[in-house]
Amino acid sequence: MKRIIYLTFYFEPDLCAGSFRNSPLAKVLADKVKGDGVVEVYTTMPNRYDTYHAEASAYEERGNLIIHRIALPAHESGMMDQIKSFYTYFMEVIRLNKGKKADLVFASSSRLFTAFLGYIISVKYKKLLYLDIRDIFVDTISDVIKSPLIKFFMLPVLKLIEHQTFSKAVHINLISGGFKSYFHPFKGVQFSEFTNGIDDEFLQVASKPQRLRHETNTVKTIVYAGNIGEGQGLHKIIPQAAEKLGIGYQFIIIGDGGAKGKLLLELEKRQVTNVEVRKPIQRNLLIEEYQKADYLFLHLNDLDAFKKVLPSKIFELATFSSPMIAGVSGYAKEFIEREIRSSFVFAPCDVEAMVQGIKEMNVNKEIDRNEFFNKYKRDHINHAMADSIIQYL
Repeated sequence: MKRIIYLTFYFEPDLCAGSFRNSPLAKVLADKVKGDGVVEVYTTMPNRYDTYHAEASAYEERGNLIIHRIALPAHESGMMDQIKSFYTYFMEVIRLNKGKKADLVFASSSRLFTAFLGYIISVKYKKLLYLDIRDIFVDTISDVIKSPLIKFFMLPVLKLIEHQTFSKAVHINLISGGFKSYFHPFKGVQFSEFTNGIDDEFLQVASKPQRLRHETNTVKTIVYAGNIGEGQGLHKIIPQAAEKLGIGYQFIIIGDGGAKGKLLLELEKRQVTNVEVRKPIQRNLLIEEYQKADYLFLHLNDLDAFKKVLPSKIFELATFSSPMIAGVSGYAKEFIEREIRSSFVFAPCDVEAMVQGIKEMNVNKEIDRNEFFNKYKRDHINHAMADSIIQYL
């Protein structure tokens, strides 16, 4: 019986892109090796948001899919809290694998250390390493950290870890085509581009008629759902845009994160009354909010590293018959303009462009995105990616 070690920091029932990507992929992979193999997922107890709690078992067996969920110390979203959390996860995965054998190591990583953990385990077992890279951590951290002293000591260490990790992999999947140039130096590695996709829950919504919006609506709603962190930079765009748009527009922000305090502070400072900030909610309730929205909003902070990324939120929002308003640049901008009809893209943090685009966009126009749905079904992508993984068994 062959054993695949599957590493992902987030897994169902957690609410985040890492969970939404890896939960269905692990199931498809387990189904493909049924009778000849077992997939053991090493993940964490739901921890993405401090304001969202879901029950989950520390150990779960679903046929040949085994899930180990590791409890983390209480934390918020600060850097030291994240370091402690990853250290706990890292050490516990090592402990749980003592005395066991493995045939393949798979790691899905947005922050470098899940990939590095995969490297450590693959070296230990002398087995092949397959990486799924969802973000370029060194690139991002270089933009986010402002202290020259911290950068001086931290970046060389991170780059060394990154080089060791990526060089060891036999296969690296890049979730965004914008990552390709960064990975040119790594020779002898097989690359693929299995992106995020549209989940069945959203495709079911897409197949049903959605409500029509009318120009007579007195207040237009703009919905954002997801992380409220430095990477999204909502505090730099939403209070300012809400102030300029006025009471004819209502922002609904659903989520949590490390920069939520900055957003609330900016709203209070400007005395903005047309922005409502809510706690994270489950997907079925989120779908209802998306269906009621006049506009769906996506934003990334104005950082060079984000010019390479392709946010998973794009695939989620494109399922609904509402115009997409996206403050992104680089590869994400190219992708949206090429693939998604009835969308408006503006430069990150450009308040004037966002306000003008919202006012000029026709919310009553019928939207047909069937071509996009067929091309980016998560299930199709997962089956193709699972096939690319099991070839190394």
